Amino acid sequence: MTTRTTRAVCLVRRPARDPVPEDFAIEERPLPALGAGQLLVRNVYLSVDPSLRGRLQQARMHYTHNLVPGEPLDGRALGEVVASRTPGIEPGRFVRHQLGWREHAVVEARHVSIVDPVLAPLPTWLGLLGSTGFTAYVGLLRAGELRPGDTVFVSAAAGAVGSAAGQFARLLGAKRVVGSAGSERKRRVLTEEFRYDGALDYRAERVRDGLARLAPHGIDLYFDNVGGEHLVAALHALRPGGRVALCGAMSRDGETHDLRHLMQAVLKRITLRGFIVRDHEDLRPEFERCVAGWLASGELVARETVVEGLDNAVGAWLSMLRGGNIGKMLVQVGEA
Repeated sequence: MTTRTTRAVCLVRRPARDPVPEDFAIEERPLPALGAGQLLVRNVYLSVDPSLRGRLQQARMHYTHNLVPGEPLDGRALGEVVASRTPGIEPGRFVRHQLGWREHAVVEARHVSIVDPVLAPLPTWLGLLGSTGFTAYVGLLRAGELRPGDTVFVSAAAGAVGSAAGQFARLLGAKRVVGSAGSERKRRVLTEEFRYDGALDYRAERVRDGLARLAPHGIDLYFDNVGGEHLVAALHALRPGGRVALCGAMSRDGETHDLRHLMQAVLKRITLRGFIVRDHEDLRPEFERCVAGWLASGELVARETVVEGLDNAVGAWLSMLRGGNIGKMLVQVGEA
């Protein structure tokens, strides 16, 4: 092992409200000596995820750990093994792991998964074939109990999870799939590229009005990535016995929508179910078989927004929070 340090993105301070570039810094950090059962990985792609925002706060996150000022960020990444003290995983293999936001990482082999770059391109293993796609798959089938013939509404539909959820819903038997996005350009991408049946631009019209236009007879399943106005609109559009898969709550307008709208869930016997994807690992083999097959047949479109260089990683994340990505947002920090 010749690499003894790595450049890493570190948290300088907790954001006062909206994160800004000055909350982060790139620092040179030492790498631990490679021990038995460990791998030295040269990261190639870093996953840029909205969930990082919650981890920057002081409040406890119940499904993962909070980030600590003065320490490197972490998150999903994919890289090449350059040194190994683990039998069966030789240098040259590509693996996914959780020590992203840095150029090199020493990881426990038991915590990595080996990926096959022949089966799918490397970025796809962090997107449609990674936790992003798996979140969409689990949300539709387990939390949303998708049924053949459903009319499905997906919010943040041009983003990483949303673009997967809309396509999966159609391939899994939905009759009609509609989505929302934050610009006219993204609205067109939903119908022209991701094959949504209809789409609305929530900056140009009220979500409730757009849903009434796109699904005049109501919806059966809402895949919720944002909360706020979208969730309220969906509650009113859902048919009796409808379902909501609660995946995320990125909207900053949630405080303006009070709980009285939840009476819709009572009146129409709606099920709202939150989920954490790691609770459903039993579905992963089925998920990977399905998605790999859809990719091979051309039925599924993989779209990534790739930013080059660790120095631009924070900017990529802040851009994603403002809707600057279509599909999965990634940072490439090394040669594939």
